Amino acid sequence: MSKDSQGRAAMCILLNEGSGKRETSARGRIGAALQAHGVTADIRVLAKGPDIVPAARRAVKEGYETIVAAGGDGTISAVASVLRGTDRVMGILPMGTFNYFARSLDIPDDIEGAAQLLAEGTQRPVRIATINERSFLNNASLGAYPAILKTREDVYRRWGRSRIAAYWSVLVTLVTLRRPLHLRIEADGQTVERRTPLVFAVNNAFQLDQIGLQGRQDIAEGRLALFVAPDSGRWGMLRHALSLAMGKAQNEVNFDLITGSTIRIEARHSPRDIACDGERARMKAPYILGVDEEALSVIVPQSRKEGTR
Repeated sequence: MSKDSQGRAAMCILLNEGSGKRETSARGRIGAALQAHGVTADIRVLAKGPDIVPAARRAVKEGYETIVAAGGDGTISAVASVLRGTDRVMGILPMGTFNYFARSLDIPDDIEGAAQLLAEGTQRPVRIATINERSFLNNASLGAYPAILKTREDVYRRWGRSRIAAYWSVLVTLVTLRRPLHLRIEADGQTVERRTPLVFAVNNAFQLDQIGLQGRQDIAEGRLALFVAPDSGRWGMLRHALSLAMGKAQNEVNFDLITGSTIRIEARHSPRDIACDGERARMKAPYILGVDEEALSVIVPQSRKEGTR
């Protein structure tokens, strides 16, 4: 596993220095932990998020068998988008704030444990979701959440990265929330129209459990769970956000749940900012969401070779 047929390292690690934990000694610790398990890897340190996709493409072109995303959910999602549909295997070294994708697969959140898994784990096919052909692993949203991300970037720059800073950015954004969206949503043959400040689609049952929402069975059966917030004004959105943060949100009270293997969303005003796994992108309507089963091979613990993620 440690070398290819030409004697090169078979594993390339893409380390995003801008991820949540910002460990200055991460490179050395990763190398030492892998060496302890007999794995040789080419560790490439990336200074910022936009470097990730080009670096992953280079690693694929150079023939690495395993490409490891060392960073948060945004870093992992970016590497997954490149490896989607290829014969390459993705490894994960979780170094973000929430690490929903890694936690959903029982991947250790410490460098030593995750490095050991890279050496001893098994491969599992994992479903990827898409919005207008852009990949996401956990969630995608439009409306208030992309605005929250913009505020969060400002809060992080001023106060540093933490879960408290992330939650604070939610409150700051919702207090200044403006006009809601006017949407037409089609899911598996059914159509509804909604006026809403926030829509988010979830592809990760573990994340649903963490935030106290239903939909696990729908994800297990191959559907996306789309949550539509009611148009309840600025203070109503604050109440819904607090319910969500405390794990007490309820379907049909704080959110309407719409499910489907394919979901089409039409918006009156386009393009709009879309958030995919914590990263913003500008997209034009209509927004087409779908699932791509077994699109990615990931190194996981033996105990997580099967089961809903």
